[in-house]
Amino acid sequence: MPLRKSMHRPGVRLAMAIAGTALSACATNFFIVPMHLYSGGIMGICQLLRTLLLALFHLEAGRYDFAGALYLMMNVPLLLLGYKSLGKMFFRNTLVCTMSGSLFLSILPIPTAPLVADRLTGCLLGGILSGTGIGLMLTCGCCSGGSEVLGMFFSKRNPALTVGRFNRTFNMLVYGLCLILFDPEVAIYSVIYSTFQSMVVDRAHQQNINVQVLIFTRQGAEGLEEFIIEKLHRGVTSWDGEGSFTHQGIQVLCTVLSKYEIGDLRQAIHEIDPKAFFIVQEGVHVGGNFAKKLA
Repeated sequence: MPLRKSMHRPGVRLAMAIAGTALSACATNFFIVPMHLYSGGIMGICQLLRTLLLALFHLEAGRYDFAGALYLMMNVPLLLLGYKSLGKMFFRNTLVCTMSGSLFLSILPIPTAPLVADRLTGCLLGGILSGTGIGLMLTCGCCSGGSEVLGMFFSKRNPALTVGRFNRTFNMLVYGLCLILFDPEVAIYSVIYSTFQSMVVDRAHQQNINVQVLIFTRQGAEGLEEFIIEKLHRGVTSWDGEGSFTHQGIQVLCTVLSKYEIGDLRQAIHEIDPKAFFIVQEGVHVGGNFAKKLA
């Protein structure tokens, strides 16, 4: 519980998000770039531009990658979109993470040879590390810019659209260009990496996982309703019931939350009515007036 409470502090959340950018940058520079593969999203576009510029001017790639600088420049219009549509706090956090991510991508040296000889294993490890880093950023209410900003923008308006799904669609463009410009093997393994990454993003980003909670309480219903509405900013439906065995009156509460919020509700139930019985059903599909939160 102390860790969960500390995660609600803005400074801690931002620090965890920056750690996520570092993890994602390590996955890119240590696994993907040495195998001459390409990330998805805006970063993939920047890597393609880097490769084309190096070929055009007959330059050597060296140990450091200037794709990170290109990534920062291309994020300027996207950050403006984030500022206007996703709020000042999200803009501030994303700006910090974008600058941090670009810095990590620029200063982390590229190994002269792939760390893992087998390409499939490298794609798996890179996808897991990168997806975990991106998911951590999103869970902390931040992202490193790029297509994640667009994904967050559209997922907020369409609850059925997850960030991972949007990235997979955007990546079709990136890897279509890879297929045209390079050997098909490069595009195929890049797609494999991107698939692993987006799957991990959707699991790590807990706001994408909805849970239904049924609470059966004999006392404290009013306090729980107040907590759900005022603290979690979620709707709740209540009705009177009766225990079939005891024939005692109970209050039944029903609400839908993101998986990230369920820990706070568990703690509130324990404090308000330790004897309450509750059921949590994960992965429910919701429609109508249900707010999909960014953090």
